[in-house]
Amino acid sequence: MAVQGKKIALYVIVVFVLYIIITDPAKAAGYVQIGFEGISSAAKAIGHFMSWVADGAK
Repeated sequence: MAVQGKKIALYVIVVFVLYIIITDPAKAAGYVQIGFEGISSAAKAIGHFMSWVADGAK
């Protein structure tokens, strides 16, 4: 039963994403840019943390 719910949720998300892309491509591009900026910031933060740990946590 839970697997069927996950399939339905995934289907709804895909339909919503396609709707956003078709109705307003500029807004969709903005969302993608925000997502990539967030991923980039997270990767930088992890890199800084790992450098801090490698330097002996000083």
